[in-house]
Amino acid sequence: MGNAFERELVRILLGRLAALPPLLQIIIGPRQVGKTTAARAVASRWMGPTHYAAADVSPPPGPEWIDTHWQSARRSCASGPTLLVLDEVQKVRGWSEAVKANWDEDRARDRPIRVVLIGSSALLLSKGATESLAGRFFLNRCSHWSFRECRDAFGWDLDQWVFFGGYPGAIPMIGREEDWRAYITDSLIETVIARDVLAAHPIAKPALLRQLFGLAARFPAQMISYSKMLGQLRDAGNTTTLAHYLRFLETAFLVSGLERFSAGHARSRGSSPKLVFWNNALISALGLRSLEQTRAEPALWGRWIENAVGVHLLNHLQGLPFEITYWRHRNHEVDYVVRAGDALWAIEVKSGRPGAVSGLATFRREYPHARAMVVGSGGWALEQFFAEDPRTVFRG
Repeated sequence: MGNAFERELVRILLGRLAALPPLLQIIIGPRQVGKTTAARAVASRWMGPTHYAAADVSPPPGPEWIDTHWQSARRSCASGPTLLVLDEVQKVRGWSEAVKANWDEDRARDRPIRVVLIGSSALLLSKGATESLAGRFFLNRCSHWSFRECRDAFGWDLDQWVFFGGYPGAIPMIGREEDWRAYITDSLIETVIARDVLAAHPIAKPALLRQLFGLAARFPAQMISYSKMLGQLRDAGNTTTLAHYLRFLETAFLVSGLERFSAGHARSRGSSPKLVFWNNALISALGLRSLEQTRAEPALWGRWIENAVGVHLLNHLQGLPFEITYWRHRNHEVDYVVRAGDALWAIEVKSGRPGAVSGLATFRREYPHARAMVVGSGGWALEQFFAEDPRTVFRG
């Protein structure tokens, strides 16, 4: 069943590649969620020559790598419009300048080449694109698999998605949880940290970054101050270092530190971050409990549910105009705050977690124009909420 399922991105890409004027199509997203699979599906339907190359090699190649493969695509133009797919392009030194030079030359000579660029580092890819390729590209986000996709493709129920998270390559292993856990930690987490974080950014303390990720996994969907983190990490340095490292983990689609909402500013800089993982598999794999054991502990399962709501928001509401934060005042808390332009939503997750105190009424007294949303018991059923596209729900 999973082999026949095709993500919506394929249809979108085909339409955008056919549109005029032609634009570079950039696919950005986490590792192992189907970016390359989607690009290959597009290539299989392309009515003309195709050329695919991946730069995920060591040592990272230089700009001549792009020139070489671009020339190969140009040699196919005589046979018809050619599709060039360059994977993990952010690994190439000076990639954006090389892409710009080749793209502009093709436009000047009216060559029928369409280009798809794929990358798994949000910071490097978006930074290069915005600095060198302004006006030349369309950004396509390939997110972690949603509950609706896992339900439709693999017949999953909600509990399975909340615990296993939905990396498609790991799905055959869910009946062998130890193998599944080893695959997620070794083939996914360690690969992303090593290749997309440590190899791409100036990290002075690699061991500290790994410690930070492990610490965060113990506090999913929870607020934790940087000073508390300092007390639990060895050789932690200062809060500025931790904030930078957390940002690097976010650009690799691992974990975000949501900031506190405040009036006038969408984000309250320096506030205690609320740690939200982009895929629940990342926290389940680092724990020692099975699905059944996790499900049997209401407080623990409540954290998994609350993080899953964050997963749903982060993966679908990336970029402008959406901003995702949390809110807390004394003992009152709003789990998530979504802002889109002038529209504001306050979201409370009701998962049966004991000790949770609603802050919706307090928040709405302070921000009367905010819309309240309860997800879970007594509100929007979890299955229905996770089956909806947040981009259609949170519209100003």
